[in-house]
Amino acid sequence: MPLPLRLALRDLRGGLSGLRLLAVCLFLGVLALAGVGSLSAAIVSGLAERGQSILGGDIQLSVSQRQADPQELAAIARVGQLSQLTRMRAMAARLDGAESILVELKGVDEAYPLYGTFRLQPGALRGRPRGPEVAIAPELAERLGLRVGDQLRIGNAALKIVGFIAEEPDRVGQGFTLGSTALVDDAGLAATGLVQPGSLYTSAYRLRLAPGQDVAATAKSLNERFKNAGFQVQDRSNGAPGVRRFIERLGQFLTLVGLTALIVAGIGVGNGVTSYLDSKRGIIATLKMLGATSTTIFQSYLLQIGIVALGAIAAGLAMGALVPWIVTLVAGSALPVPPSLSVYPVPLAASATYGLLIAFLFAILPLARARTVPAASLFRGSLEPPRRPAWTLLLAVTVAGGLIAALAIFTAREPPFAATFIAAVLGLVLMLTLLGWLIRLIAARLPRPRNPLFRLALANLHRPAAQTGRLVVALGLGLTLFTTLAVIETNLSGQIRTNIPAKAPSFFMLDIPVEEIGRFRAMAKGAAPGGDLVTIPSLRGSVVAIGDRRVAEMKEIPEGGWFLRGDRGLTYAAELPEGSRIVEGSWWPADYQGPPLVSLDVEAARAVGLKVGDSITVSILGRDIEARIASLREINWDTMGFNFVIVFAPGALESAPHSFMATISMPEAQERAFSRAVSNAFPSVSAIRVKEVVETVAGMLGQLSVAVRSAASVAILAGIAVLIGALAASRRARIYDSVMLKLLGATRGRILLAQALEFALLAAILAGVAFALGAGAGWYVVVKVLELDWAPDWGVVAATLAFGALVTLVLGLLGSLPALAARPARALRSL
Repeated sequence: MPLPLRLALRDLRGGLSGLRLLAVCLFLGVLALAGVGSLSAAIVSGLAERGQSILGGDIQLSVSQRQADPQELAAIARVGQLSQLTRMRAMAARLDGAESILVELKGVDEAYPLYGTFRLQPGALRGRPRGPEVAIAPELAERLGLRVGDQLRIGNAALKIVGFIAEEPDRVGQGFTLGSTALVDDAGLAATGLVQPGSLYTSAYRLRLAPGQDVAATAKSLNERFKNAGFQVQDRSNGAPGVRRFIERLGQFLTLVGLTALIVAGIGVGNGVTSYLDSKRGIIATLKMLGATSTTIFQSYLLQIGIVALGAIAAGLAMGALVPWIVTLVAGSALPVPPSLSVYPVPLAASATYGLLIAFLFAILPLARARTVPAASLFRGSLEPPRRPAWTLLLAVTVAGGLIAALAIFTAREPPFAATFIAAVLGLVLMLTLLGWLIRLIAARLPRPRNPLFRLALANLHRPAAQTGRLVVALGLGLTLFTTLAVIETNLSGQIRTNIPAKAPSFFMLDIPVEEIGRFRAMAKGAAPGGDLVTIPSLRGSVVAIGDRRVAEMKEIPEGGWFLRGDRGLTYAAELPEGSRIVEGSWWPADYQGPPLVSLDVEAARAVGLKVGDSITVSILGRDIEARIASLREINWDTMGFNFVIVFAPGALESAPHSFMATISMPEAQERAFSRAVSNAFPSVSAIRVKEVVETVAGMLGQLSVAVRSAASVAILAGIAVLIGALAASRRARIYDSVMLKLLGATRGRILLAQALEFALLAAILAGVAFALGAGAGWYVVVKVLELDWAPDWGVVAATLAFGALVTLVLGLLGSLPALAARPARALRSL
């Protein structure tokens, strides 16, 4: 066995007390990364494994506001076993009209579902609804106060409730919906009378292919066959694209947060290694006096640190791999799909690589200092300053840092976002490093207080062995991250609680028949006197080409080109919509008659490279309409009214079957009566109460905040570990101070008070730094990125900072207790 390895193993037999901080820091950082990566991979894998059930078939073709004609239906049916369904929003109401609520109405045929199982809860009258019957979600029954066997009204039909839905295999594939499911068969859907020309509904045609049939090739063939008919073609490999994109993006963000925590932990690694090597000064000196070379010393302790680091990383990987099981057990019902419980090597390998690079990055310089210090100087304590490490080691550290950044950027789903995040973190680290240096400089230049306790507390911030710089970077980074998240979260929740309800209308109403718009306006004025009513024509279509590029042939939709995915809401207008401002081009005359023109949202247009004069082709009810872009608009989304990305000029869409949408604002006391009036007079109209939508979004943001705070808390824990490591690294100096002060007559209480003043001052500085940096970063995200009003809850932010400062103070005092307990006689013999 090589000599360095023998020395390393013999030294480790004495225990890991000096390397526990190294192990804890690496364990926390690797656990965060491995846990986030494994959970994200498990959910995405679950989506893929259940792709057939989530999509409802091997392939789905969907089209808005129309059904497939006989020729199209025959062509689809030739491919495989066919199931047809229709989805739309509708209002479900008690027969007495006392209560109504928005639902996601689904009309299915006998073949539904092609994959998976549709199941009702025990106590159902039959396995599935037939004719004038309906199966509803349990939460819908609870809201309306209905039981199995009762009737409810949807559209023009009174439907009997046959049971409550226990399992709906394709629920996730529908994406975000505002209402619970109400499921009927084709006859029940026809009885409602809701599917009319101009109604907003989606027809879906699902196929189950024969075993061995190539799904991707078949989907591509169908896409080519119906490319001009307005069909959206999906296959089972991506049954819920919106959910998948959300999970992948959230996973990427949490991974970057976890990487920030690992960087904070890396500072703790450096402190732990420094403290450990400081405790081995006598052993290192003895080995060098006996002839051991600097290389042998370096290799021996590098092996020790490497063995402990590998063990900590392995433990972090093991716990991280268990995170999908733990989350499924604790909060499985909150996940969009059950995760596919397995071990995922890719995120674990990435986490292990991060851990090894971080350990090397922060441990190599303390090792290099121990290697270069002469044996004689080791016996003199720490009187001689450490030598500067060799340029080769500095180069190795730079390469390791570059590899960490490269790995984070090139493995990210969105490399530009990852690069920006990494650059921001590095900039913050440099800023905190400079701040730590300034604190030490200012503390050294300030006049010495007359009170010896204050003088000692101030001196501890800038003395040669002070850990001020490292503590400012580590705890400052963790607290700044947590403060930033608190600012963003409270701002979003504040918008939802106050600003949005203040600006938003009381109701959004959909599917108002064109021929009934006059009667609807009269009813609205009578039911809500003084209500602010706005009506606008509405229909749906999909963008099939921009310029001469077909959307279906694009390998990847550009970031920001979300309006190219699926169907979009469309309208036509003679006047510029309220809340919009022309930034390029010009608006058409109110009496315009000519070739089709459109006005686009400027941000959406620039995201896909469109400009004034370019063409865009939209498929509406299977007919392609090519229009020239006449103007680009800046849309003020804060108006909370109707804001359409694509607005047509008059003359292009009026002849197409469509309906009207409306918003109305009124006092909250009138809302229930107005909802009943709409439901009774216009059964086909869907009235969406904005308050309920806000509550749904608030619940989703709450779940998201829990995930983000959980990942960010690792950074705080790592910062605490760094504080403990800093205290350990300065243990010799603190023992020396304690012994000298005791010899001069100081009591333990006085010494502890001096330590308290030091850490209180440091805690106050860190809280101020975190507040300034966190508020600035939060303002940028909220105002510049999310484009929302600036309204954080400063009470929550202050509580976060106060907690961080308190933890810093308490842990600092606890870490000082061993130094206070040192006996002067024994300490003087070893110092």
